Parts: sequence; C-alpha cells; structure tokens
Amino acid sequence: MAGLSILSHGFLIGWAVLTTLPLAWALVSSLKSDSEILSDPWGLPSDLRWENFARAWGAAHIGRYFLNSAIVVSGALVLTMLFGAMAAYVLARYRFRGARLVYFVFVGGMMFPVFLALVPLFFVVRNLGLLGTLPGLILVYAAYSLPFTVFFLTAFFRTLPTSVAEAAMVDGCGHFRLFFQVMLPMARPGLVSVAIFTFLFQWNQYVLPIVLMQGEGAEKRWVLAQGLTALAVNEGYQGDYSGLFAGMTIAMLPVLIGYVIFHRQVQNGLAAGQMR
Repeated sequence: MAGLSILSHGFLIGWAVLTTLPLAWALVSSLKSDSEILSDPWGLPSDLRWENFARAWGAAHIGRYFLNSAIVVSGALVLTMLFGAMAAYVLARYRFRGARLVYFVFVGGMMFPVFLALVPLFFVVRNLGLLGTLPGLILVYAAYSLPFTVFFLTAFFRTLPTSVAEAAMVDGCGHFRLFFQVMLPMARPGLVSVAIFTFLFQWNQYVLPIVLMQGEGAEKRWVLAQGLTALAVNEGYQGDYSGLFAGMTIAMLPVLIGYVIFHRQVQNGLAAGQMR
C-alpha cells in the first residue's frame, strides 16, 4: 500500500508540473522583451514589462475579441443553464411516454462529433441569416452544450429528496414555482459544477467560430480564440512574441480566476451528486 501511495502521489505531482509549467512559462514570457524571450526563454525577466499587455489589448485588438467572447459565452451560458436545467428536471422528476427516448437523444448528442455537423450547420445558420453574427454563435454554443448539461443535471435532480417537492405541492406551490423557488436552489451545487464545465467548453471553442464567423466585417466580431490565432500568424512574421504571450495570458486569466474562485463548489457539487 505504501508503494502504491507513493506511485499515485508521484503521478499527481508529475501531472501538476506538466499542467502548471506551460502556464507559468507563458505568464513569465509575457513580461519579457522579445530579445529576452529568444535569448533566454527559460529565464526570468530583467524588468516587468506591463506595456506588453497594453499593446496586446489595444494594438492587437485582444480587448475587442475578449469583449466578443464575453458576450457570446455569457449569452450561451444563460441559455444553456436555463433550458438545460428545465429539460433535466422534467426528465428526472416526471414520468411520461418517450422520456427515456428523449434522454438518450440528449446522451447521443454528447457522442456526435462536431466536425460531422459543420457543413450542414453552416448552411442552417446562413439560411437563418445569422452567419457571422454573435447571436448565431450564441445559439450554436448553447445547442452544443445542452447534451452534457442535461445528462449531468438529470442525474443530479434524481438525487434530490422528493419529500420537499411533495410538501411544497401540498402547500399550494405550482410546477413553475416548485422548479424556480424550491428545486433550483437545492440543485445549486450541481448547477455551479456544470456551469464551470460549460464555461470552459465555450470559452475555449475554436472550430465553431472559425466556421460560422464568415462574411464581410466578420473579423470585428471574432472571439478570443480566433483573435489569438490571427495574432500568432501575424506576429510570427513581425516578431512581437511578447505581445503574443501577453494575449495568451489575457485569454487564460478568466479560466484560472474562475477555477480559483469556484473549485470548492465544483468539488462539492460532484461529491453531492454521488453521495445523495
């Protein structure tokens, strides 16, 4: 048992190093000059060059891409959590014909590769007049996030005690009030957990915006992943590597901050779904 414990701890330490080292290297490189990055890529910066972030935010338009990503992810996250929670609650707490079929359709959506739907998705969004628009991207993000949300929350809603719902119904609570005022607050750990996973998926999405952000003036509505790709290609010829690393750091900050703030809620939500 001692050897197994040492092996498991060693594996976790190695995994932590492999995960944090690239993040730390990108952060350190964002505070260095281009000559320091090329001559001493693993060294510490001689001076903290915060102007790299200002240059990336303004000159490289990272601020615009960041705002677009925030709008798209915020809208898609609200739609995903609202409709996903409602669908999961109905599938978990109500019995009707076809419920299992609907549930397995959502589960099957998790196994469907996004690459197989890109061509028909492009034409559907174009026919709706939403190609190259932020609302179109919001709807597509929400649609692709729903299967995992419904799958996760259905299992969580099934663990909630039925006695509370029955008592609320006896007291005259309708189905609408029961869901929003009783069941949703009880499901808060699960909602926070799935919201974090959904946020990570949507914030780091690259394939969907590349396909759907087409048309005249679409570059003004690019999300952060597209902007960073364009910045990497352009800076590869211009040599502004410090600005590129600064842009990468700006893109990583929301994810890191979100994890630091909500990591305990994610752990509690996963544990609650297993123990109840």
